[in-house]
Amino acid sequence: MQPKTHQNAPLDERIAGALVGAAVGDALGGPVEGYSPEQILERHGGRVHGVVGPWHGADWRTARPLAPYHKGDGHVTDDTLMTHALVRVYARVRDHLDAYAIADHLVPDLMTEPRWIPELESEALPLQRIFLAEKWLVTRIHYGHADPREAGTGNIVNCGAAMYMAPVGLVNAADPRAAYAEALDIAGAHQSSYGREAAGVLAAAVAAACAPGATPDSVVSACLALAKDGTRAAIERVCEEAARHTDFESALRPLREAVTPYDTVGPDYRAPSLGARRPSRLHAIEELPVALGMVLVARGDYRHAVLGAVNYGRDCDSIATMAGAVAGAMGSPVPQDWAKTVAEASRLDLWEPATTLTAVTREIFDRDVARRRTHEQAFASLGGPACSD
Repeated sequence: MQPKTHQNAPLDERIAGALVGAAVGDALGGPVEGYSPEQILERHGGRVHGVVGPWHGADWRTARPLAPYHKGDGHVTDDTLMTHALVRVYARVRDHLDAYAIADHLVPDLMTEPRWIPELESEALPLQRIFLAEKWLVTRIHYGHADPREAGTGNIVNCGAAMYMAPVGLVNAADPRAAYAEALDIAGAHQSSYGREAAGVLAAAVAAACAPGATPDSVVSACLALAKDGTRAAIERVCEEAARHTDFESALRPLREAVTPYDTVGPDYRAPSLGARRPSRLHAIEELPVALGMVLVARGDYRHAVLGAVNYGRDCDSIATMAGAVAGAMGSPVPQDWAKTVAEASRLDLWEPATTLTAVTREIFDRDVARRRTHEQAFASLGGPACSD
């Protein structure tokens, strides 16, 4: 398969591709989240190839364990709600972020600003929709008055921070190392251990995907150059396996087998093992390595990567969010019919956050250049090399 990417796509197209691509992946994965590839195959009479309805059909309002959330029919989940919230923080600060920016801006946004919540089909505070691992931000920072840089300690270790870190990679487009460092700082307010590490590596992946001429291999190489401990090992093992496949159907079981030694959740996603989501230097979240693996399998093609992530099951809304962000940032086009359906069903403008973040990213780059010039001049005055022009 030849990759369907626009490697010379400009910044605004890459940012739109990443953010819209993440939201569409999220919406496609939501209705089959928590199930296995075999269950998905049986439920839908084949693989999922686009937007589908709720798993329990018309009984979604009462069927457990998903009620009262309307997952399906093109509705985005908390992955997209948190991503858009982080974009709003960038729009307020208009500079690089740290854990204190999360405390000062993201936490109040979650607590005080009612917004349309697609899965609830009503306006509500984002806090009323997000998972307990994200509510931790409010509990620890607003009510517990924890140091924002350490507030993530004690939370369950999952993909909760990584799932909304794409904006950090976009603000640091083509600079994976800077994206990694900024995301680690931000994620300290939310996560610890390999959950925090995954947030840094996902941001790095998106930043690397923005580089002109980026390929799935170059993105994975950038991730491996930065990732630590079990996260690095998991990415390396999953991507070694992914390189053997060119179709997601053949890759579904092998990728799961490759990530299993590093995943703490266990074989039954809805009944986690006793050691699930506890801090460790040996383990990794499942979602990030599999997302990168699906991008490799798809040779960077957005549609193929996202459908692979969706049909993988388990936490597939987050896997598809990450795969969609990376493939979109590489310039692979998001299917217009999917994007239109998701935007209309979710009653969200999926393109406005991209327009906002593009403007902010350009402002931040100008500030970075000015700061760098100031540093060069200061260093030159200390006897260092003369400033570059």
